Amino acid sequence: MAVKNFALIGAAGYIASRHLRAIKDTGNNLVAALDKFDSVGIIDSYFPDADFFVEFERFDRYLDKLIRSHTNVDFVSICTPNYLHDAHIRFGLKHGADVICEKPLVLNPWNIDSIKELETEMGRKVYNILQLRLHPAIIALKEEVARAPKDKVYEFDLTYITSRGHWYYTSWKGDISKSGGIATNIGVHFYDMLSWIFGDVKQNIVHIHTHDRAAGYLEFERARVRWFLSINVDTIPADIRAQGKRTYRSMNIEGKEIEFSDGFTDLHTRSYEEILKGNGFGLMEAMPSIKIVHDIRHQTPIGLKGDYHPFAALEQAPHPFHS
Repeated sequence: MAVKNFALIGAAGYIASRHLRAIKDTGNNLVAALDKFDSVGIIDSYFPDADFFVEFERFDRYLDKLIRSHTNVDFVSICTPNYLHDAHIRFGLKHGADVICEKPLVLNPWNIDSIKELETEMGRKVYNILQLRLHPAIIALKEEVARAPKDKVYEFDLTYITSRGHWYYTSWKGDISKSGGIATNIGVHFYDMLSWIFGDVKQNIVHIHTHDRAAGYLEFERARVRWFLSINVDTIPADIRAQGKRTYRSMNIEGKEIEFSDGFTDLHTRSYEEILKGNGFGLMEAMPSIKIVHDIRHQTPIGLKGDYHPFAALEQAPHPFHS
């Protein structure tokens, strides 16, 4: 397979290193990278000869110069804040490149519809990183559900807590207009996984949605799901906290725990391998999860009513900057 040229937007973000590694591990080349922050020494570990820009206009001009000198930019990889994905996807398509974008692809379902038009117009493809679909434990679960009787509806509890410090609220991630809030920012790939395995959404209820946690109930064709997401370390079970751990992941189906803590390290590289073979996850694959998080974001939480996740009853914490 011929070496592909990549450009990367958002090189200083924490997720960028996984994309750099994936580009390198698949035998391809990074020609240019952009970020308004210049803490990008990580590039030296992968592509020391790549050109780097802190101004969008100069990056844009450089890509145009490359293309006019018959150096193709085959892919643009996007690792920027969530609210910028839409614009940066369009930028990549307009430069005649295929696009690989981190989750969430966009913040609103209608953004996908308009990008689809541009994708068709330019004759290029947009791919979303939906790495859980490539995790062996998740693939095994999907196969198990597919083998079960078609009228079987599973009981499923999802708990995901990834602690964040006060910096989170100062950053773009703490601004719901930019990140989409907790459910969008840390939960979108779980909702993608659930819809991929269990089918269309029949009901979407939000019990709580605050600055540091969200919880709700999702009913799919094949599952009833209680979910809880949090960035507050105090919501981690005490025995886990006592071990000094600051993250907690649990997926429980019919009382059985699914072990999926391992196997995450190379999923971006696996994603790139599939994209380069033409098997990546496109715009329409991303649509169900984007619709779920959009609906969660625009609902009024109903409180502790109905079938809610047990962690939803934990004592609420004040906003660290509003106390």
